[in-house]
Amino acid sequence: MDLEKRTSGPPQEPPPRRSDPEGCLAAAIRVPVRIVVLVLVVPVRMAWDLLVVTGRLLRDTALRPLGRALAWLGRVLFVWPLVAVWRYAVVPLGKGLAVLGHVLLVVPAVWFHTWVLTPAGRAIVWCAAGVGAGLVAVGRGLYAVLALLGRYLVVVPAVWFHTWVLVPLGHALVWCGKGFARGLGLAVTGIGAVLYWTVRILLVLPALALWRWVFTPVGRVLAVIGREVLDALGHGWRIAGHVSRAFGRFLGTLWRWAVAEPARWAYRTVLTPVGHALRDSVLRPLAEAGRAAGRIGRQALAAARLTVRETRADLRRALFGPPPAARRPDRREPSVAEARTLGSSTTALTKD
Repeated sequence: MDLEKRTSGPPQEPPPRRSDPEGCLAAAIRVPVRIVVLVLVVPVRMAWDLLVVTGRLLRDTALRPLGRALAWLGRVLFVWPLVAVWRYAVVPLGKGLAVLGHVLLVVPAVWFHTWVLTPAGRAIVWCAAGVGAGLVAVGRGLYAVLALLGRYLVVVPAVWFHTWVLVPLGHALVWCGKGFARGLGLAVTGIGAVLYWTVRILLVLPALALWRWVFTPVGRVLAVIGREVLDALGHGWRIAGHVSRAFGRFLGTLWRWAVAEPARWAYRTVLTPVGHALRDSVLRPLAEAGRAAGRIGRQALAAARLTVRETRADLRRALFGPPPAARRPDRREPSVAEARTLGSSTTALTKD
């Protein structure tokens, strides 16, 4: 039974064989483990692929439009009002407060520093310089006196005590310490050797034997089993992917031939000719009739408007007389005869 994945294409060089001292154990474990893992992994992989497809569909059809709508709503409700408040309220108010603070605080502070604090500080510095020079002279005298007293009262006695007392005493202590350290080193070396051999015989050698003859073989067996289980999981996951892809293609083909192709055929062979016939026999004549009726209505309304305008002009002329200034010939109003002629032509067009 071959569970390795076969790929189409040019032949490739076989991978180098790994050194496997437990060949019989690996061969005995590999096939059953891969069969069990394949049976367990195929449903998991198919469920995972179904969840992935559902998540992508949900993301493209619901979550992404909802996110765009929420982003636009957040921009309308929060960003634009905040920008308007910042641009038309906070910025002008801040500029006004800055100008007011400059006039009320900065200018008086600069004037006070220039004309009050600077002269006062210069006077204080001049006085402090004089007092400091006097204190420096007094300090130099005191330092000379104290240095002379310290040399003859402290330094000379300390040098004599160090030369004739501390140096001989230190040499004696160093000689005694070297002897004590040599004896202590010999004692510690002997005790350490005894403890080393005791720990080696009682602890190290048994632990080394346990590691070499128990833990190492058991670890090798467990490593082989774990490696084979991981390889079986990898092969099972890839084979389950192929199975899931094939099942998905089967469902897609079934949907295509059961729903999509009949719907496309019905749309092309039934709905499209019916729609074209309905458009050519009903909708276009109705549209032409509607446009003609609109055109006739506009012409009739224009003729009625001209008739009413001429009648109003005749009444104004009969009641108040002709206007004092004659109108220009290019802007004369149409007469009643012209309006009647336009109405007769509209009636003939309606009959046609």
